[in-house]
Amino acid sequence: MKIEPRLIDVLRAARFLRGRIYRTPLEYSYPLSEACGASVYVKWENRQKCRSFKIRGALNKMFSLSEAERARGVVTASSGNHAQGLATAARILETRAVICVPGACPETKRQAIRNYGGPFVDLRVVGAVYDDAEAESFRLRDEEGLTYVSAFEDLQIVSGQGTLALEMLEDEPDLDVILCPISGGGLISGVTAAAKGLSPSIGIYGTHAEANPSWPEAFRAGKVLPVSEKETVADALCGGASPLLFEYLKDRLDGLAAASEEALESAMAFVHRHHHEVIEGGAATVVAALLSGRLDLAGKKVGLVISGGNVDDDRLVEILLRRGGKGQGGSAR
Repeated sequence: MKIEPRLIDVLRAARFLRGRIYRTPLEYSYPLSEACGASVYVKWENRQKCRSFKIRGALNKMFSLSEAERARGVVTASSGNHAQGLATAARILETRAVICVPGACPETKRQAIRNYGGPFVDLRVVGAVYDDAEAESFRLRDEEGLTYVSAFEDLQIVSGQGTLALEMLEDEPDLDVILCPISGGGLISGVTAAAKGLSPSIGIYGTHAEANPSWPEAFRAGKVLPVSEKETVADALCGGASPLLFEYLKDRLDGLAAASEEALESAMAFVHRHHHEVIEGGAATVVAALLSGRLDLAGKKVGLVISGGNVDDDRLVEILLRRGGKGQGGSAR
């Protein structure tokens, strides 16, 4: 099976999603631009419904299911954000959804899943990491005949996520580069299909936590291999790279950038201090990559995908107390 999203797939998703999601703003960031010597535009998907871009793909996929598929009920694995979008769609469609999340999923996300899905959601906490939750979701698919809805390995999911890049380039057509979080690969595949479809020379860089080396290891080896993960504030980016999407991205991505835990926390504090916005650790990877100076972005127009804002209050307060008094650009190195 191949997943090769095209611009036309993203355009179809955008037509369906119009009026069903928020068109989030693309804002010029004076603080980030000054800190890195580039013109930086920030796509605030933390202001999206469910406070994450994931609602785009989840709605696009759930509404594409047949009546028979919905009648069987659906099952998914998620680190938290995809689950919230799917729970929202399940409630709208009155479809049973069994959602498996790992122990690393923050309580904020667990409660949001319950709230969005109401009586249609059966939330199960499985194991410690994403791969544990995914294994359980596969078991339920096979044993109970539920319809599996992947968080990333699905054309409808990928195409829905890509609609945010359409909006970015409609608002700022001359972007030179987009920095985008990378995990399974669904978001960045959709972004790549849309952005390179509209602007073939645009650069696309995936950003991730150093604690999850799945993508750089895949690029080094030429294929996806099992890797060990460490605990990270970028909990939404946990789990391995998709072998299917690696095949799509391996010749299309322009590079990767990793961020340490200190850099991620400093990036969250930077955005909170200068923009008064709450972003989660996965979203902070793009800010950390920008401020690190490791990418040659001087003088370019750079778009940042702020993928979500779902972070536990207590954890955010701890981070702000720990990092809030640090400097600007250098704090995320």
